[in-house]
Amino acid sequence: MNVAEIIQQLDHPGFSFEVLPPLKGKSIAQLFKNIDKLLEFNPLYVNITTHRSELVYKSTGDGLYQRVSQRSRPGTVAVAAAIQQKYQIPAVPHIICSGFSKFETEYALIDLSFLGITNLLILRGDKAKHESRYVPNENGYSHASELIDQVNEFNHGYFVDGTNMDVVSDTSFSYGVAGYPEKHDEAPNIDTDIMWLKHKIDKGASYIVTQMFFDNNKYFEFVDRCRKAGINVPIIPGLKPIVTTSQLTILPKVFHVDLPNDLANELARCDSDAKAKDLGVEWCTMQARELIDKGVKSIHFYSLNATDSVRRIAQNIY
Repeated sequence: MNVAEIIQQLDHPGFSFEVLPPLKGKSIAQLFKNIDKLLEFNPLYVNITTHRSELVYKSTGDGLYQRVSQRSRPGTVAVAAAIQQKYQIPAVPHIICSGFSKFETEYALIDLSFLGITNLLILRGDKAKHESRYVPNENGYSHASELIDQVNEFNHGYFVDGTNMDVVSDTSFSYGVAGYPEKHDEAPNIDTDIMWLKHKIDKGASYIVTQMFFDNNKYFEFVDRCRKAGINVPIIPGLKPIVTTSQLTILPKVFHVDLPNDLANELARCDSDAKAKDLGVEWCTMQARELIDKGVKSIHFYSLNATDSVRRIAQNIY
C-alpha cells in the first residue's frame, strides 16, 4: 500500500517521522534506538533523508590540499531496507536531484525495486554548500519534475538510455513531493510555487508533505490555495519541535520560515536549551492538536535531533 492510500484509509490520527542515515563510519544502532522510542505510536511510515556529496579539502601530507567529493551520510537505500525489514513499516527514502546523476538515480531505483521498497519522496534537494545557487550534477536534473519523469519512465519499463527492461518489480514506484506553505525560497511568489507543485501532481505525485511551519494558519491557507488550484491529493503537514535557543535565528535563516511573534518572544526569554525544548514540545503539541481538531488525518514529524521531543508530543496527542 502506498502512502496516499494509507492516509486516505485512516480512521484515526496518523503519525510518521523522518530520520537521518548515520554519519559515515557510525553504527546504525543509535538510529534503531531512536526509532524504538517512537514505535508505540504505530508510525504509518518512516522517511529516510538522502544527502549529496560535498567538496572538502584533504591534506596530501606534503603541505598541500586536494579537493575531493565526499558524502558524510551514505546509505539511504540500505537504511530504508533495514528499517522496512526490521520493523515491517513502509520505508520512504528521499530521491533527490542534488548531487546525483540520472544514472546514479537509476541504480538506486533498481536496488529499491529489488528490495521491495516502492514508496518514494522526490525532491530537488539543496544546493552544494560551496555554491551560491543550485547547479545540477553532470547528467543530472535541475528540477524535481524531471526526476519524476525518470521514475515514470522506469515504471513504464524504460531505462534512461531508452532501452526496454525486463520487469524489475511487480509494483511500480509511488511517490510524493514537497510543498511549502511559506513558498520555496527560490520561487518568485506563492502562486508560481503552487503552479509548479500542481505540475508535479499532474505528472503523478500522489501526496504532498509540507516543509515545517510554526503558524497553522500558514498551512490552512496553503491547503486552500492548493485546492483552488485543483490539487486534490493528501497534503500532510510537517512539524518540527524547537529544541535549542539558537533555533530562534537558525530556522528562519536556513529553512526560510517565520516564527510567530508569541513563539519568538517566548523563545527569546529562554535562558537554556532545556527551557527551549520544553517550549518546543508545548508549541508543537498545540499545533498538532489544532490540526487534528480541524480534520487533518496525519502529521509528519521532523524528528532529526529531536526524537525525545517528538516522543513527548506524541504522548500528548496519540
